Amino acid sequence: MSTEGSTTPTGITGANILLDHVTKRFPGQARPAVDGLTMEIPAGKIVMLVGPSGCGKTTTLKMINRLIEPSEGRIVVDGDDVTNMNGDTLRRGIGYVIQAGGLFPHMTVATNIGLVPKMLGWDKARITARVDELLELVSLDPALYRNRYPKELSGGQQQRVGVARALAADPPVLLMDEPFGAVDPITRLRLQDELLNIQEELQKTIVCVTHDFDEAVKLGDWIAIFNEGAQLEQYDTPERILGDPANEFVENFIGSGAGLKQLTLTRVAEVGFGDAVVGSPGERAADVLARLIDAGHGHAVIVDERHRPIQWLSRRKLGRLEVISNVPDPKLPVVGYRATLNDALDTMLVSSAGAALVTGRRDMFKGVIDVQTVMDAITRSQTAAALESDQAPVGLNTGVFQAQAPAAELNETESDGADARANQ
Repeated sequence: MSTEGSTTPTGITGANILLDHVTKRFPGQARPAVDGLTMEIPAGKIVMLVGPSGCGKTTTLKMINRLIEPSEGRIVVDGDDVTNMNGDTLRRGIGYVIQAGGLFPHMTVATNIGLVPKMLGWDKARITARVDELLELVSLDPALYRNRYPKELSGGQQQRVGVARALAADPPVLLMDEPFGAVDPITRLRLQDELLNIQEELQKTIVCVTHDFDEAVKLGDWIAIFNEGAQLEQYDTPERILGDPANEFVENFIGSGAGLKQLTLTRVAEVGFGDAVVGSPGERAADVLARLIDAGHGHAVIVDERHRPIQWLSRRKLGRLEVISNVPDPKLPVVGYRATLNDALDTMLVSSAGAALVTGRRDMFKGVIDVQTVMDAITRSQTAAALESDQAPVGLNTGVFQAQAPAAELNETESDGADARANQ
């Protein structure tokens, strides 16, 4: 896609998106599903679309890649009006992720991921290298997973492959429609953390539909709250939506417990975590136990050759072992460093140690966080919020991008409709 008329900051691989007075009418419906929607989505950001069922958020998402054709208006991606482009060509340049990954059941993982690159004419060696690179990115060992079929994968693994497939041709834009809605709560938290890790590395423009407001707060740089007809009630940062709802509709949509939802704004990486004694499979358990006693710690973390945690062993358990095994513990209490304090507390509640292991990019072990650290951070967060509440700015929801986003992040030639809430 062209970069004419846009200025994307260095390091960002995403694209600016403008929806300019976009309307969608379906036959037989009295009112448009989307009615005159104008909004700008800055490059390299995650924008979450939320609202009640039937409000037009999925229709809006699908108009960006023209799975649904708009009735009126323009959709501009990185300077190009996509309504004038060939639909198939457009969709090959935009990643798309749905529930359960949407994988073809008769194709292997590698074939699923390599579909779009093959359509684009990539040679076999390049496709193979890209498949392995993406499997590593989504924390799946290529040697173990590239030749498996979707039925041989868990729900979380299928969703990871779906994300890898969407990124295969390195698109600037990634569209996600309820991507984590079909997995269990624990897997959902881990997939959310992985998406944040991937985004930190790639800086794509991600537009995501969700019914889960907590998920929107956790993942979104910006949240668009829709009413019927995709009318924008508030388009703002999670912090300001929680702290200064634009109107009664937004207040009711957020619901009670907005103060507790503030806990989803603080990340594990922001509160710090402790060191740990680390061991490896094949080591003598007595040697690991000796290091553990010297350090005054109660548990040792066993990591694999890629420094990913696979076991968390107490002194008692080490005392009963001769050699450390390489068998992973499926119930290991792990939380990503981009996870929220709520996520950390949920994980620690199921841990007999009252703590959790913190992982970073590619699931590499970073440290240990305990309940007291999280509780102290919650106290500090609540105190800071109370002190700042009287100083909160008023009315920043209108024209939010002019007030908050650097001018370089916006497509200056598409300045019409820069008021993100003006849905006329």
